[in-house]
Amino acid sequence: MWPGFPGFDSETWKATNLKRPRSSANYTVPMTKRIGIHLGTAGGASNAIEQAREIGANTLQIFSSSPRMWRAPKIDPKQAVRMKELRVALDVGPLVIHTSYLVNVCSQTVEVREKSVAAFRGEIERALALGAEYLVLHPGSWKGLTRDEGLKLAADSITRAIDGLAWQETPFHILIENTAGAEFSLGGSFDQVAELVERLKPTAPMGVCLDTCHTWVAGYDLVSPEGYEQTVAQAAATVGLDAVRVWHMNDAKAARGSKLDRHEQIGKGTMGLEPFRRLLNDERFAHAAFIAETPVDAPGDEERNVGVLKSLVK
Repeated sequence: MWPGFPGFDSETWKATNLKRPRSSANYTVPMTKRIGIHLGTAGGASNAIEQAREIGANTLQIFSSSPRMWRAPKIDPKQAVRMKELRVALDVGPLVIHTSYLVNVCSQTVEVREKSVAAFRGEIERALALGAEYLVLHPGSWKGLTRDEGLKLAADSITRAIDGLAWQETPFHILIENTAGAEFSLGGSFDQVAELVERLKPTAPMGVCLDTCHTWVAGYDLVSPEGYEQTVAQAAATVGLDAVRVWHMNDAKAARGSKLDRHEQIGKGTMGLEPFRRLLNDERFAHAAFIAETPVDAPGDEERNVGVLKSLVK
């Protein structure tokens, strides 16, 4: 059961407040694995919790504001309360929030970097208000700098963004996500992710999000049995497997090593189903949540991808 409020009666609340789910089978089947997908928040962030359960998910990722705008509204306190109540009642968690695409904490441009620090601080504030366990961040681009300069700027920016915020008594963690390995992109290797996390551990609660598509197109082998074990060993030797709190479960449109970040439906891309089956049944990641960010090409795609992932669990 995920955190709620003292004295909160989830069964009574559920009986009187929940909408009738589209699929009672999806809604009632208990899952030990945490499997979900990125969902929209139309009508209020808390609606995504009901939507997650309706499509058979028990975890989810959202944006806490528009990912294409610097300015973001504050969280409606009623939405925050309703989201926490729904999560307890429906056993949905962890809640993962993805940072805006505009944030670049290692930009060479002072103006962009300052706007990124302010925007990321807002992301942390909203994540704490909603009770999110994890906030996923792409480290950004260090174009015009050296990689080491970009790494230092990223660590300094994140430290400034979280300074003075009251996260210590919460389960909140910032998760650095590995990237597809494009030129100047920080985080294209496990080593770079590990180095940034280590720099930040004294000042912020840190963890790691690994993306299957990013890992594959960056050159790591997740497909062959031998390559999978080598990749997991590399992750263990760098970021550490316990630090991997979330796997983004995305097939890839592009080939291994292409450095092209193009997500595909589970099992329909260049990776196939086997890497996802291995990850979901790998006891070394039993603590992790598995969340798809697959394209929605047709109605029902979100539910279909969640269903495919659930079908792979032994």
